[in-house]
Amino acid sequence: MPSSSADSLYAAIRKTAGLVDVPCEHAKVRPLVDAFADLLPQAAILFRVATDARHAGEMNCHMMMLPSSVDPHARAQSAGLLPRTDHPVGTLLSDIEERFPVGSYGLDFGLVGGFQKAWSCFPGDEMQSLPELARLPSMPPSVAGNMGFFRRYGLAEKITLIGMDYARRTMNVYFGEVDDCLTPEAVRSMLHDLDMPEPSEQMLAFTRQAFGFYATLSWDSPKIERFCYSAITPDPLALLERVDPKIEHFLREIPYGADDPKAVYVATSPGEGEYYKVQAYYQWRPRLVNHMHTETPPTTGRPD
Repeated sequence: MPSSSADSLYAAIRKTAGLVDVPCEHAKVRPLVDAFADLLPQAAILFRVATDARHAGEMNCHMMMLPSSVDPHARAQSAGLLPRTDHPVGTLLSDIEERFPVGSYGLDFGLVGGFQKAWSCFPGDEMQSLPELARLPSMPPSVAGNMGFFRRYGLAEKITLIGMDYARRTMNVYFGEVDDCLTPEAVRSMLHDLDMPEPSEQMLAFTRQAFGFYATLSWDSPKIERFCYSAITPDPLALLERVDPKIEHFLREIPYGADDPKAVYVATSPGEGEYYKVQAYYQWRPRLVNHMHTETPPTTGRPD
């Protein structure tokens, strides 16, 4: 029988989806909520919208701080929400949990795209080694291939989360304790080394207030495909000089977490340029900040 938490969350999702003109089909969305209904009371739950073409017409729901005893990927598969695959992305989470300490998990689903992502969040005081993670059999070769970049900027031993995007077959690496990499000079240098577009003044202003970032890699390309900076603020409209109308409407009209901080992300990639993501908390857990990059997850939400 559906729980009251699941009923309330589903009603909130429907209401928020209406604000941003995203369809919320009961047959598609309700099973996603019900599959994790027992975890909802202790989870941090966020709604996210973004400005880029890949996320057009979509709204995502993130759940973070899920107990380490519950593998969200395995549960999604057992509930018929995610097809099984022979691709390495399907075994990365289990490879991590077999060899590294996992403090908590996170997951993400789109109202249109269905179950999309999972995060392995390492304990807050135990950042992990990227060279060690790169040895996992399911890890993309591009992680080891870019190790020179990660070492050059002092990031190789500062891994806080690993994210798996099952829909796009990519993965994210989240870094902690990165203040030295958030100055305008460092941002320009790092993005130049990655062949990313020259950062705008808005991005440079944003990174001064960011607390971390993550990199997106895949099994199909040797390059780092996307770089995303994360910040927490109670007023994203004051943090960003220019705000996409969709983002502004979402922030002004969403009825949940009015007094809670919001997670804001500025991402850049060679093909898409700069774009923005905003997450508003339906259910806030202050300790989430210790795990966020969060797309994020985070730190959440971090999560892309």
